[in-house]
Amino acid sequence: MQRIFLANASMRVDWPEPSAAARAHGERVAARIRAEIAATGGALDFARYMELALHAPGLGYYSAGAAKFGAAGDFVTAPELGGVFARCLARALAPVLRQTRGEVLELGPGSGALAVELLGELERLAALPARYRLLEPSADLRERQRAAIMQHCPHLEKIAEWLDAPPERPWQGALIANEVIDALPVRLFALRENGLFARAVGVGERGEFVWREVPADAALAAAVDAAVGAAHALPRPYCSEVRPLLAPWFAAVTRALAHGVAIVVDYGYRRTEYYAPARRTGTLTCHYRHRAHDDPLILPGLQDITAWVDFDALAEAASAAGFALAGESSQAEFLIAHGLDEVFAEAYAAARDETARYRLAQEVKRLTLPGQMGEAFRVMVLNRQDGAPTRLVPTASCR
Repeated sequence: MQRIFLANASMRVDWPEPSAAARAHGERVAARIRAEIAATGGALDFARYMELALHAPGLGYYSAGAAKFGAAGDFVTAPELGGVFARCLARALAPVLRQTRGEVLELGPGSGALAVELLGELERLAALPARYRLLEPSADLRERQRAAIMQHCPHLEKIAEWLDAPPERPWQGALIANEVIDALPVRLFALRENGLFARAVGVGERGEFVWREVPADAALAAAVDAAVGAAHALPRPYCSEVRPLLAPWFAAVTRALAHGVAIVVDYGYRRTEYYAPARRTGTLTCHYRHRAHDDPLILPGLQDITAWVDFDALAEAASAAGFALAGESSQAEFLIAHGLDEVFAEAYAAARDETARYRLAQEVKRLTLPGQMGEAFRVMVLNRQDGAPTRLVPTASCR
């Protein structure tokens, strides 16, 4: 039996209205999703809805051509703020690249800002990779990334290579995933007084998307049990999410990494905090024109949909794929451990005027303050278990 819950259609966030072209695109995305809902009998698991809304070829949020990153888009990632994040990350990567004489593989390169800054700083540190590979299926984003490299470091374009899929041949070096895992589809669950339910998406009388709940299947029940553990201790109702594709995804993107490290940066929690009794509505968040809200059923294809990362699940996925945990810290701790003071001092001295120095100070604050990215974002460093370097994150800042 299905229970129907209306999406929060009455909620209004003060955001710019989509253009006519954007609305037309959103309707094409919605039509694609409605067709799949009909094909599945009226209730589409949310993970599939999220996959279509974000990644449907030529239609999904990350596949189509609208601006997503930076001031003109829907959200700002650390590399878009300026060069500080990348320059500190380069200092962490340099020893690995010097030791392995290897390559860099960046997942989800976005605007290309991280690639540009990393290449420039690694060159300055005499630690350029043999190749800098960008795993990017979107043709539109590839062109933006290539244009960014050609604008800022054209002499390094020769070592850049774009991939449609993870490498198949063994390689060594460093894999970087900055704000990638949060966009992997999640399954939503609801603990009710009468049991465990999967949250799904249906179509209402006016063609709008609505919430539906169906009894949890065995796969979801097992995933919730593994993640939440003593679920009976949680209050009812209690809604949250699990990311069952995390382990196979991690195995796929790292399978050919024979020697080196994977560095994951994302917002998230350890499991006990992720599934805390007080967090009764989960972590699912949507972003549209720098406004955050909690309704993924509106603006399909026009807004970002994310969920925070369970870092215990990530560590387990990495262990199953043959990686060892080298360290985990907050983003602030990581940046401080890898030369933030020196990077800031150099950039401050090179700033052309007071306005530039003010922007630099604001960038550092946003990257490090607890109320900004400093604590919400975490960095996990994972080594292939073959004696690769293990001191990217000092022991004192490991969790």
